Amino acid sequence: MKKWKYLTMTAVMGSALMLGACGGESAQNGNGTETNASTDAGQEASDEKLQGSVAGDGSSTVAPIIEAVVEEYAGTQPDVKVSVGVSGTGGGFEKFIAGETDFSNASRNIKDEEKAKLEEAGIDFTELALAYDGLSVVVNPENDWAQDLTVEQLQKIWIEDGTEKKWSDIDPSWPDEKIVFYSPGTDSGTYDYFDEVILDGADLVSAATLSEDDNMLVQGVAGDKNAIGFFGYAYYLENKDKLQIVKINGVEPTNETIEAGEYTPLSRPLFTYVKNSAMKDNEAAYDFIQFTLENAGDMAEAVGYVRLPEEQYTEGLKTLEGLK
Repeated sequence: MKKWKYLTMTAVMGSALMLGACGGESAQNGNGTETNASTDAGQEASDEKLQGSVAGDGSSTVAPIIEAVVEEYAGTQPDVKVSVGVSGTGGGFEKFIAGETDFSNASRNIKDEEKAKLEEAGIDFTELALAYDGLSVVVNPENDWAQDLTVEQLQKIWIEDGTEKKWSDIDPSWPDEKIVFYSPGTDSGTYDYFDEVILDGADLVSAATLSEDDNMLVQGVAGDKNAIGFFGYAYYLENKDKLQIVKINGVEPTNETIEAGEYTPLSRPLFTYVKNSAMKDNEAAYDFIQFTLENAGDMAEAVGYVRLPEEQYTEGLKTLEGLK
């Protein structure tokens, strides 16, 4: 398959990627992406042409992978409409529970309460892994002090303690300037993951600007020398000309450190959750998810994430086949 170049995208050849966060905000990176449709994927796929529609929603972190897949899939099944919202992991699960979607993208594992609501709704589901991500902490390029933080320093920066935090509170040699915070919104799996591994259940600093739109976070950090934020690795790569990555415990997130498990504790898997009945009854939905698993590794690498070991994709395809 040819390498998919990450550009601004519109709907192509009958497949549409419809993006919108809760409350009318776009939670997509850059108002969508556009490329030329690939013919290579079409040569690899079955000649059988399908008709139908597939609906998904969920994580903005997973969105770049799914955008790339949708673009490629349009070249193989032009008569299948694929619509994917970006309401955040939590918002996506809400729609999944309501029976509005065939699959739900997530940057964290499903919560017990979400499982319980799905069971109550009579919806059986299956978790499928897509790629690895390294949650990236970023600062403004003019920041020449907070370039390598420990987990303890991250906690001191981000946990609410009732004070107006300054950089000099973290290290006396740093500027006596207020820290400006940018964080994913509470519906985001990225927020949940950061809460789990850094905040450890404590409250996020109340002064933070929260948004489900990762582009807003990028713009905020890029526009203020004293800003700090965090989001998925792919969004850092896409905007690294205007951001500075922060090492955590001396380790910078890269494909190699994320895959090797060296970038801890901020490395994580990315998922899609499929509705079992849709995989059985909706041929277009099954075909799209099968195509996603077959191409997720290439698409993940193309947009800046890290592919899973090949055997995990093979196992995922076997699991999917068992749902049909």
